[in-house]
Amino acid sequence: MIHIFKIDDMHCVIDTNSGLVHIVDEIIYDLLTDDNFKSEDKIETLNTKYGQATVLEAISEINELIDNKLLYTEETIVENRIKPAIKAMCLNMAHDCNLKCEYCFASQGNFKGERSLMSFEVGKKAFDYLVKSSGKRTNLEVDFFGGEPLMNFETIKQLVDYARSIEKENNKKFRFTITTNGVLLDDEKIDYINENMDNVVLSIDGRKSVNDKMRKTVNDKGSYDVIVNNFKNLVAKRKDKDYFARGTYTAYNLDFSEDVKHMRELGFEKISVEPVVTKPEEKYALLDEHVEILKAEYEKLAKMYIDAFKDKDKKFQFFHFNIELDGGPCIYKRSVGCGAGTEYVAVTPEGDFYPCHQFVGETDFIIGNVDDGITKEEVVDKFRHVSVNEKPTCKECWAKYYCSGGCHANAYNFNHDFKIPYKVGCELEKKRIECSILIKAKLQEEEND
Repeated sequence: MIHIFKIDDMHCVIDTNSGLVHIVDEIIYDLLTDDNFKSEDKIETLNTKYGQATVLEAISEINELIDNKLLYTEETIVENRIKPAIKAMCLNMAHDCNLKCEYCFASQGNFKGERSLMSFEVGKKAFDYLVKSSGKRTNLEVDFFGGEPLMNFETIKQLVDYARSIEKENNKKFRFTITTNGVLLDDEKIDYINENMDNVVLSIDGRKSVNDKMRKTVNDKGSYDVIVNNFKNLVAKRKDKDYFARGTYTAYNLDFSEDVKHMRELGFEKISVEPVVTKPEEKYALLDEHVEILKAEYEKLAKMYIDAFKDKDKKFQFFHFNIELDGGPCIYKRSVGCGAGTEYVAVTPEGDFYPCHQFVGETDFIIGNVDDGITKEEVVDKFRHVSVNEKPTCKECWAKYYCSGGCHANAYNFNHDFKIPYKVGCELEKKRIECSILIKAKLQEEEND
């Protein structure tokens, strides 16, 4: 199976099973628009356009690629020989929030339950479980999440100190991330975060009008003016350490590339703006009718990205264009995806385990707790055995080894079935992959010139 596409003046062919990407001439692109590229009708048509000798040469090149197993390669199903082990955790430090964002999947911070903060004792047990369950893995990931985790700042500091105190004896290395809406950021918290957090996710949707429409304070005022200088201060002090200014676009800002542009103008060089995922009846939901508009917007953003790369003052990273195109994970990892419930769990303030943070509050998906570990293997199995080759739609999709079947939570929330992916998300992911390839090709051209 192959996928061909054209963006701007680039003609591309992707071999689905191997992941090989070929940037080709227009004639080879035209030949491969039909798997039966040697049909008499096609050759006759292209002889008129290109000349017989040129067509025969192009067919010979295609045959050579096929013979060398670079095109139309056979699918290889690889059995998993990796024993899953939990190596990452999302700690929901606060089931509470000081914003009430309209699209919040966490029900404005309480995850459909009581408002609460994680205690040090629960967090400590979570770290102990992570160390114990991670086997021989040295590097462990912990994300301090919410609601708004800075509402529980002192406990975060205690937990970081505890984690550092047990690293050496257990041959572990903790890597910390924190996700914040920025309302409580002050110099003390900024300095602590920049010293102790390996990555920071800063929640802002872009332009003031866009941000303030969806991200309101508890007093129904926009949050932009409250947070933007806090974020700029953190980033200025952070120097070369990782962070992302992370936004959500909705039906209200289909021109989201303008929000990326605005974030860059604010001084943010590492940016992620992602599509909202919500029920289609919501006024801000992304619908099928928006898909072509959004695809064009991603192409616009890709061209902006390429142009900006030439200017140090405009250069930026866009999270969804950072796709590994030079090999990437093994075929098994590319076929099963995120590792929810098998390599990653979310922990609530009460100590319950969920397969990931997007399932928190859906009590049918509680898989254990900090005292007993994972106790509901039957729920975990629902995640463990869903690969792209077991999903009918994914099995026939050219992008399956790039997206690994998409988000389990989105599939379940929209279709109540892990094997049926979220359609709008699929279409946008495929366009992002195409744009990533365009960027890679254009930047290599720049380097070679």
